[in-house]
Amino acid sequence: MNTAKNEVQSLLKKLPDDCTIEDIQYHLYVIEKVQRGIGRAKEEGTISQEKVDKRFGKWTTK
Repeated sequence: MNTAKNEVQSLLKKLPDDCTIEDIQYHLYVIEKVQRGIGRAKEEGTISQEKVDKRFGKWTTK
């Protein structure tokens, strides 16, 4: 498992040299949200596309 420090170092290597602190914060935020979502999916499971369509069908257009 990667440590937080290793993940930040990896991110910094991928970003351009002229990125801002806000750019770094944004990317860290997105990484954290994705990791939480993956963890939640592993713990709680996922739902089918059919159930998603039923729940959110009123907001989508076909």
